[in-house]
Amino acid sequence: PVGTKAQKAAGEIHSDIERGFIRAEIVSYDDIVKVGTRAAAREKGLVRLEGKEYIMQEGDIVDFRFNV
Repeated sequence: PVGTKAQKAAGEIHSDIERGFIRAEIVSYDDIVKVGTRAAAREKGLVRLEGKEYIMQEGDIVDFRFNV
């Protein structure tokens, strides 16, 4: 949800993801629309690595990295 810290947002999906949170890989929806694919966004450096204190924004597309 918008305004939620990344680790807590991960917990909205599953508590194990919140517990084992490592980082969030984030790209904005608008950036993906501009370049066409997530792979292209990664190649252009539009994917950001964020920690557990990152505040989720409208349009964020997230891959949560975790280990349990």
